[in-house]
Amino acid sequence: MFEFVLRSKLLEAKTDIAGLYAGNPKRKTSRPTTEALLRAFNYIDLIGIKGVDGISYHLTSLTAVQQRILELLGFSTDTYTQLIQ
Repeated sequence: MFEFVLRSKLLEAKTDIAGLYAGNPKRKTSRPTTEALLRAFNYIDLIGIKGVDGISYHLTSLTAVQQRILELLGFSTDTYTQLIQ
């Protein structure tokens, strides 16, 4: 479903997406696989540090590719950033 929706959005927008292929970040595709799309989210960290004032959190910032994928799927990046609030 994930792959189908994203491919449909790319087709509708008559555009491609780049940055999904390791070693070839400029390579574009209009038919990304689910595996390639999920691999784009491999390096996300949520770190909690317990201190005197409670727990503070750090969340890895989204890359441009990750933001583009979420945008194409109709998700707001606010959903991601609100994980630490």
